[in-house]
Amino acid sequence: MLLHAGLGGTPWDVLHQGVVRSTGLGFGAVVALTSVLVLLAWVPLRQRPGIGTVANVVVISVAIGPSLAAVGWLVPDPGTAARVGLAAGGIVLNGVATAAYIGVRLGPGPRDGLMTGLVTRTGWSVRLVKTGIEVTVVVVGVLLGGTFGWATIAYAFGVGPVVQAAARWRWLVPAGLTAAGPSRTARAAGDEPAEGPGDATTRRARQISRALDVIRSEHGR
Repeated sequence: MLLHAGLGGTPWDVLHQGVVRSTGLGFGAVVALTSVLVLLAWVPLRQRPGIGTVANVVVISVAIGPSLAAVGWLVPDPGTAARVGLAAGGIVLNGVATAAYIGVRLGPGPRDGLMTGLVTRTGWSVRLVKTGIEVTVVVVGVLLGGTFGWATIAYAFGVGPVVQAAARWRWLVPAGLTAAGPSRTARAAGDEPAEGPGDATTRRARQISRALDVIRSEHGR
C-alpha cells in the first residue's frame, strides 16, 4: 500500500525499490536477496534465527509481488486522497502485523534481528543503531532510484505507537510483547532458572520490545 501510494516507502522499501529500478529484478526477489544478506550479518553478531525469522523471509518475499498487483488492480490510478489513505493504511497494517509476529516469539525478522544484535554487541543505544541503519538504507535506496517522501517519515514516527496499541489486543497478542521474567525474590536468592531452548527467542522478543519502547519515548505517543 505504501509503495503503490508513491509517497515514500518504509526505509527498507526505499532500498528495495531502488535495487528493483537499478537491476530490473522483481520486488519479491530483491526482498529475499536483501534478507539473506542481512541474515549473513547476523553471523558475527551471534544472532540465531527462529521459525519466525524464516517465515518472515519466505512469506514476505512470496506475497509482496501478488500484493502489489492486487493493490494496483483495486486502485489502478489513485488520486491524492486515495494515496494518502493507502499510505496511512499501510502504516497501520504494518504496525499491527509487527505486533502479531513479535508477540508469538518465534524469532525476529532479519532487519529487527540486525538492530537488536548490534545493540547487544556494541552497547550503543537503540536510537543510534536504528537511526544509523535506516538513514543508511534510505540514502542508498534514494541514490539507486527509490522513492523517499513524507510517508517514509510518517512511518518512522508512527509505526511504534501502532505496535504498542495493537499489543493491547489480547486476541492478537495473547501474552503481550514480552514475557514475565523471574521474580525479584528468586533472582535475589540466586534461584533464577536456567535458560531453556525457547528462552533465547523470548529474550530477543524482549530486546525488540525495549527498542520499540525507546523509539516511542523519543517521538511521543
